Amino acid sequence: PLTPQAAFAHLALAFRCDVFTLRQRVQVEKRARDAAEENIQEELGQCRAALERLGSSCTEAGCKETLEQLQSSLTVLAAAVERATNAAEKLGAVHQEARMSRAAEVMVQHVENLKRHHLREHAELEEMKRLIQQNSRNRQLAETQDDTEPRLRPHPLMRTFQQVTGPSLATLEPSPPRALPLS
Repeated sequence: PLTPQAAFAHLALAFRCDVFTLRQRVQVEKRARDAAEENIQEELGQCRAALERLGSSCTEAGCKETLEQLQSSLTVLAAAVERATNAAEKLGAVHQEARMSRAAEVMVQHVENLKRHHLREHAELEEMKRLIQQNSRNRQLAETQDDTEPRLRPHPLMRTFQQVTGPSLATLEPSPPRALPLS
């Protein structure tokens, strides 16, 4: 199974090749169709000529009736060949449309995947910008504060708690480290 990116690359290459060779392929197919139609018309013409030759040599009423039926059938056959040719062209067009539809579906799916990927990356970029700006503002705010002033101000409730209970551990002098006895 191909990834959408690989399928897209294959289809893009196929489209480029198709565009490059399209005019030549159309000419080849037109010549083949025209040759087939000419061959059919020539065969029908030979059948008509043979029926006319038979008609001039046939004198019986039953034979003439059979020849008229053959000529009528030949006319119907010529019309059927024309309808079959038109139907074959339409069928070819529908087959081509089906192939193009599938290719277009793969391309649209790939573009949708790219859009989602772009939106996700854009959202991540915007979030990173916001965090960088917020971090930059916090740094600027910290740099503008006086060095003697504590970086974090205690919450007003904390001050009330300290007044009731006494000084907090943060305001006490740190005691020098003591050596631990070795055993």
